[in-house]
Amino acid sequence: MSKVMVPIDGSECALRALNHVIRNAQRFQPLTLHLLNVQFPIATGTVRLFIDQATIRQYHQEEGEAMLARARELLSSADVPYETHIKVGRIAETIVASAKELGCDEIVMGSRGSSSTAGHWLGSVATKTLHLASVPVTIIK
Repeated sequence: MSKVMVPIDGSECALRALNHVIRNAQRFQPLTLHLLNVQFPIATGTVRLFIDQATIRQYHQEEGEAMLARARELLSSADVPYETHIKVGRIAETIVASAKELGCDEIVMGSRGSSSTAGHWLGSVATKTLHLASVPVTIIK
């Protein structure tokens, strides 16, 4: 059984990574697919003075669901079962920790995300994930 994690940030590159898994589903069979959206923490000391924790959690959940919407549509159309996860934290570290926690055999991700601070050839999150992960990481261009 293959457990594959696909981080989804709403970018076209992330959706290409997901399409790669869908097109190559036979290679992964039997497949357990985990979609992960990582929200950047916004609860600094100043924010906590004005916004309660429940509101921040709701914001992260709503943003995560919005980022996962197109991926859900693709998977429903392809009739591929999946589980979704929305977490808050440092992105690459959270991807790697979640893959370990879920027992994933591989991470398949886009080469660039939606961040405007991505590296020139390979996004900074993808690069950091490659360095931190103890499982294979497939980068899709």
